[in-house]
Amino acid sequence: MFLFIGAPEILIVLLLVVMLFGADKIPEIARGLGKGMRQMKNATNDIKREIQDSAEKHDLDLDVTKDIQKEIENVKENIDDLTGPVKRKF
Repeated sequence: MFLFIGAPEILIVLLLVVMLFGADKIPEIARGLGKGMRQMKNATNDIKREIQDSAEKHDLDLDVTKDIQKEIENVKENIDDLTGPVKRKF
């Protein structure tokens, strides 16, 4: 299942695309979509690179995920400490 779309729905969409654009236009459309997706990916990578370069230039820490993981682990431990006695009774 892709994006909450099952096989029958994908087949219907493909049939509609063939009916609307014709079989000879589908490769051209696919190339255009691929080119657009590639340009979008390159643009987002450029933006990420600019942000990282700027952060390094200003000595900022962008590795926020480690801090978030630590906090999540702390919360899990606190919950386990609170629910430990309750779990033991049942």
